[in-house]
Amino acid sequence: MPQYAILRFAKHKGGSCRALEAHHERQKEKYASNPDIATDRSKHNFHIIKPTKYYRREVDERIKAAGCRTRRDSTRFVDTLITASPTFFKWKTLGEIKQFFKTSVDFLAEKVGRNNIFSAVVHLDEKTPHLHLCFTPITEDNRLSAKDILGNRAKLSKWQDEFHAHMVKSYPDLERGELSRETGRKHIPTRIFKQAVHLTQQATQIQKELSDINPINAKKKREHVIELLHRWFPAMEDFETQINKYQRTINLLEKERLEFAQRAKEGNEHKFITRLEINKLQGEIKSLRRFISSLPEDVRHELQKKQQQNRNDRGNR
Repeated sequence: MPQYAILRFAKHKGGSCRALEAHHERQKEKYASNPDIATDRSKHNFHIIKPTKYYRREVDERIKAAGCRTRRDSTRFVDTLITASPTFFKWKTLGEIKQFFKTSVDFLAEKVGRNNIFSAVVHLDEKTPHLHLCFTPITEDNRLSAKDILGNRAKLSKWQDEFHAHMVKSYPDLERGELSRETGRKHIPTRIFKQAVHLTQQATQIQKELSDINPINAKKKREHVIELLHRWFPAMEDFETQINKYQRTINLLEKERLEFAQRAKEGNEHKFITRLEINKLQGEIKSLRRFISSLPEDVRHELQKKQQQNRNDRGNR
């Protein structure tokens, strides 16, 4: 079964520092948006590079010390995800897992500068071990430029080639995955799948509240449902926006649905599972849209009134 080394980058302007810090450093008691986190195992997470300050301060102080010029839309830090196929870790000891991620960090440190890295933490409390490494994209001549460091799509493909070449020296079984520029696909982040599940769970609860309305509790129950929907719809709209970005990838994978059986026979389990996950995501999307269509007209009307009132209130401030 193929085993892949995985390297992904996400650029951030700075406003997401606190939220990412809370996630990476496991500073919350519960993670409603990510049910895969087993908090009882979080004590086994470990740092390869431990932050000494809050993420925002780590970023700002590095930029200031380098004398970098910044703009409002500057990428201030990059969140890097490093992992491998789940089967790669299946029989690995803790020591072997630590060595895999240390080897990965060595690669990043050489490419982006160890002094730019302010956190590198390995999570063992989710299904697959993975590393989150955050760095400020400061060049050797003290410019803040994610473009110079990460480059365009062609350079990102070169990153993948070099990462694979570095890792395969120690782990010869690892393979190089398909290039997105060749397949026409974007990687669909795990958070999209989790967001779909979370929204579906909330929609199911709201549907139950709707079905429980009767002449005795009608007024109170309806107000409660309207409030739940008022909180739910912005998250749903954000989800729809995210889905639109990856619609081409979803469509491509959906077209390959008929290849499931053949791919399974060929032993290509990784791609087989990926397409099963895409089909599940498609099912979640259809279910969420059916839920919206099923809302009673009077409830929809009251919700629109509440949303308009909130927009008016914000406009008058």
